[in-house]
Amino acid sequence: MEEVLSTTAQLTLLYELFPQLTSTQKEKFAQLNSLYTEWNSKINLISRKDIDCLYLHHIIHSLGITEMLHFTPGTIVLDAGTGGGLPGIPLAILFPEVQFILVDSTQKKIKAAKAIAEAIGLENVTFIADRLESINVKCHFVVSRAAMQLSSLEAVTRRLFLKEQRNALPNGIIALKGGNLTAELAPYRKKAIVTSLYPVFRDEFFMEKQVVYIPFG
Repeated sequence: MEEVLSTTAQLTLLYELFPQLTSTQKEKFAQLNSLYTEWNSKINLISRKDIDCLYLHHIIHSLGITEMLHFTPGTIVLDAGTGGGLPGIPLAILFPEVQFILVDSTQKKIKAAKAIAEAIGLENVTFIADRLESINVKCHFVVSRAAMQLSSLEAVTRRLFLKEQRNALPNGIIALKGGNLTAELAPYRKKAIVTSLYPVFRDEFFMEKQVVYIPFG
C-alpha cells in the first residue's frame, strides 16, 4: 500500500517543483488544505478517502498543465468541467496575470469553487454554472482534468476559441489524462502532443499521468 505523504511533505514537494512561487502564492496554496477539507465535508468535491492527498493528487496534478505550456500574461483559459475548481484554481494561483473561466454544470460545485477562490483572494477567475454547450465566452485555451473524452471536449468547445495567438503553442485543448490513451488519441495521432508527468513530478502517483495537447482546428 502506498504511503501517504503528510500535508507538509506534499506542500514541500509543490514548492520544490515550482521554486518561482512568491510568498503570496505559497500562502494561497497553503490555505487550500483547510478550505477544501471544509467544503468537502459539505459537498463531494474530492473522494473523501483522497482528501489527505489533496496537494499530491489534485493540486500538483493540476499544475501538470505546465509541462505542456506556461501561459503568457493576458491569456484567457477556460477550465471545462472544473468540479471543485481543478485544475483552474491552482493554475490561477500560479499564473496571476492570466484570466481563468471555470465552468461546471453543477451549481453546488461552482458555489464551493467560487467560495474557495474568494477566501484566498483570487482575482483572476470567473465562474459559470452551466453546460459547456450553452456558454458564450471566448478563450485561447481549454484545460481539463479527466472531465470527458477528448473528442467530446473538442466538439463542445471548438466554437469558443479565439483566433488571436499569444503563446508558444497555437490555441487549443490541454488535458490531463491517465492510463492507456491509444483509442482516445486515435483521431488526433498526427497533431496531438503527449507528455508524461513522471519523472519530472517525482512520485509514483504520476507514473501513468500524462498531459495532452490538441491544437484548435
